[in-house]
Amino acid sequence: MSDRTDVDEEQQARRDDVDHELIEAAAEVARTRCRGDNHTMAAAARTRDGRIVTALNVYHFTGGPCAELTLIGTAATQGAYDLRTIVAVGDRDRGVVPPCGRCRQVLLDYFPTLRVIVGTPDGPRAVPVTDLLPASYVWADHQLDAE
Repeated sequence: MSDRTDVDEEQQARRDDVDHELIEAAAEVARTRCRGDNHTMAAAARTRDGRIVTALNVYHFTGGPCAELTLIGTAATQGAYDLRTIVAVGDRDRGVVPPCGRCRQVLLDYFPTLRVIVGTPDGPRAVPVTDLLPASYVWADHQLDAE
């Protein structure tokens, strides 16, 4: 088998691993709930028990929370503290948008085994959150044990 065939099969496996229902849930929220400049991104996550939780960003010039961060709080209000996969989608049909640096760090700290759906030229693919922050700082690794 050629190297190119191996790469094609690997890319196909990554595409097949993508939770398309999750992308559609975020896209639907972006289409129907994003209004003006205050809400321009939607996020959706799948919980450990299979539920889908959605949320919107809250834009503010002081640095309001991104959709991924409001989703963490929304999930917690629904009793979901273990997220498996997350995706963010922009309004105006911008498609899948990768998390910003702050969101990457928070997602890693809260959910170190989380998979994040990102857009690529070959279509969306799901990657471990750790791939988005190579050689990253992990907050939990630097906490002193309470004595």
